[in-house]
Amino acid sequence: MECLNDDKMIKFRPDTLEAVRKELNLDKPGRISEALDILENWVQMQPHFVKKDFSRDYLERALITAKGLVERAKEKLDKLCTFKTLMPEFFNDIDIKRDLEPLLEFIHTAHMAHLTPQHHRVVTIKLNSENFESGAIVNYYKYLIMVSEYFMRVEYCAGFQIVMDYSEINILAFVTKINPLELRQIITLMTEGYGCRIKGIHVISSSKMVDALISLLKQVFSAKLAERIHLHKSAETLYEHIPKEVLSCDYGGQEKTVLEINKDWLETLGSKEFLNYMGKMSKANTDESCRQSDKFNEHYVGMPGSFRALSVD
Repeated sequence: MECLNDDKMIKFRPDTLEAVRKELNLDKPGRISEALDILENWVQMQPHFVKKDFSRDYLERALITAKGLVERAKEKLDKLCTFKTLMPEFFNDIDIKRDLEPLLEFIHTAHMAHLTPQHHRVVTIKLNSENFESGAIVNYYKYLIMVSEYFMRVEYCAGFQIVMDYSEINILAFVTKINPLELRQIITLMTEGYGCRIKGIHVISSSKMVDALISLLKQVFSAKLAERIHLHKSAETLYEHIPKEVLSCDYGGQEKTVLEINKDWLETLGSKEFLNYMGKMSKANTDESCRQSDKFNEHYVGMPGSFRALSVD
């Protein structure tokens, strides 16, 4: 791609394209084109890929999430397509009004429109209540998958700063409702499949029970990501890591409220155009009867149960 165009949901800094490419050593003339040629040819040679007509923009975003490494991009594309086969429950059709709008009763999620100076996208997840059914969590994971698929069309950033606000809930009651296996599955999908590069995880809570939450997160995150968890008793210390202006006005920033942004995302994801796209991309899975069995065993043994063959990076 020659330039980045602001989307109605996300914006870029004037130098984002050049800065991200330079960070990943993709700024040399012809480097991107060469890498995309390799990826395109590789996709066509994969007999187990059901979909082979990925756009070059899609492949470039896969390359960016793979830190500019062609072999890693191949691996992530293969994993994402395979996950859609192994875990179809996360990609089933979803009704925005029936399945997602009710989530606003207990959780608000906002992907901020503007990037930090480091070209990081800030994601705020605010829990308002611990009173929810287990099925609501699965629907929430589906929501995250839809946003991730949307980002594979439009996003171009150096990573994500995740703000998790638990200041208004009973943390212990919340933790007991979370299935660690399902949480591990969605984290693996987000990081190993969609290539979400998490630069920081910021937990806001003054509860004495926050250690139970941190313990849960460390169970499902890799040691590398666990080291990036920061605990904040209020938003004041959050500013030491994230510029105040790119945060929601709920936290003293210049963006809309988290709830308003969440509603905007639901409207966008619920559009006919995106739902049609999501339906097509959900079918970009694999036909395992066409894959060499040794390759499957090498990369995916134990899935989607223990995930022992995968590391969350």
